[in-house]
Amino acid sequence: MNEEQFIQALREKGIPLSDHQVSQFELYFKLLVEWNEKMNLTAITDAPSVYLKHFYDSISAAFFTDLTEELTLCDVGAGAGFPSIPLKICFPNLHVTIVDSLNKRINFLNELAEKLELKNVRFVHARAEDFGQNPMFREKFDIVTARAVARLSVLAELCVPALKVEGRFVAMKGAAAADEMTDAKIALETLGVVLEDKHTFSLPLEESERTVFVFSKKKKTPKKYPRKPGMPNKTPIR
Repeated sequence: MNEEQFIQALREKGIPLSDHQVSQFELYFKLLVEWNEKMNLTAITDAPSVYLKHFYDSISAAFFTDLTEELTLCDVGAGAGFPSIPLKICFPNLHVTIVDSLNKRINFLNELAEKLELKNVRFVHARAEDFGQNPMFREKFDIVTARAVARLSVLAELCVPALKVEGRFVAMKGAAAADEMTDAKIALETLGVVLEDKHTFSLPLEESERTVFVFSKKKKTPKKYPRKPGMPNKTPIR
């Protein structure tokens, strides 16, 4: 997907980009490649693949969730900033918090936000399990999202505790989405969310399958979740 195709594909989805936003994506790509030479941020570094598999794929969350209002969004384990930074570029109204366990990645994100002149973004160096138990962040966000972090049964425990009641948990998944959903039913119920919507689609050009699950939080998450670091992954809620 070249830059023109990227701009056109988003326009067709009702997300027109200004010249300033286009130049922000160009600079994002440049910084991603530069930093990737010093540390492992992504295995994908050619422009067409970054625009499709990182930028467009990240923004696909907005095809199924209204992000046009002033909302607080938390991205758990964002790595190089996906999906929240592409979403923030498209929707400057978002107040974005990214939590990541690796300080090197936080350093990259700080420079990225500065160079892209992004306002209302903050980066928290923490394990997701500790973040979810921190009173500063627990049940504080309108939207919590994550992409390619863990299976849904694990991901829910890392994300849902940070979500306000009536907020939305947006889980971005690949081809194994249906199996993950079956596996995660008890975890989702325990944590207090219900499935509101499921959207399956193919990425343009290469046609790989994607699923976006949108969950709504109906009750407070029990205080014991998330459990200690490593526990959700080792023994998912069954």
